[in-house]
Amino acid sequence: MVKQSTKSSATDAPAKIEPLLVDANNTVAGRLATVVAKQLLQGEHVVVINAEKAVLSGDRSSLILQYKERLGIRTRTAPWKGPLHPRQPDRLLRRIIRGMVPWKKDRGRKAMKRLRVYTGTPEGLKTKRHLDVSQYERTGRRTIYLGEIARELGWKGSA
Repeated sequence: MVKQSTKSSATDAPAKIEPLLVDANNTVAGRLATVVAKQLLQGEHVVVINAEKAVLSGDRSSLILQYKERLGIRTRTAPWKGPLHPRQPDRLLRRIIRGMVPWKKDRGRKAMKRLRVYTGTPEGLKTKRHLDVSQYERTGRRTIYLGEIARELGWKGSA
C-alpha cells in the first residue's frame, strides 16, 4: 500500500495573481467606485493609484462643509473611542468604494481585502493589466479633488 504525501509541491502552489491597476487621476470618485466595486465582487484584485487626484463633483464649499460636519459625529462620553473618520485621500476613496460593497457580509469582506488604494504611485508597482476608466473623467467647473478635501480635514501629506 502506497502512502500519499499530504505536502503540496511547488507546482501545486497557485500562481501569483496580477492585480488590475486603476488610475484615479481626474476621475469622478463615485463612478470609479462603482467600477472598482464590481471588479472586486467578481473576484479581481484591484489597485487604485493617485487617490488624491480623484474628483468629487458639486459645489466646493458645500462639499467641504459636509465632510467637516461629518467629523463632528462622535460619542459624548468617550469621543476617542469613535467613530473614527478618515482624513487621508486614500482612506476617503476606500470608504467611498466600501459604500458600494456589501462589506458586512462574507463576500464583501473578502472583496475589500482584495483592494489596495494608494496616494500617488508606488515605486514597485509594475502591472500589465490596466482598467480603462477614461470615460469617467470630469473636467468641469464644479469639481474638487479629494486631496483638497483631505487637506481641509487636516491631512498633512503631500501629493
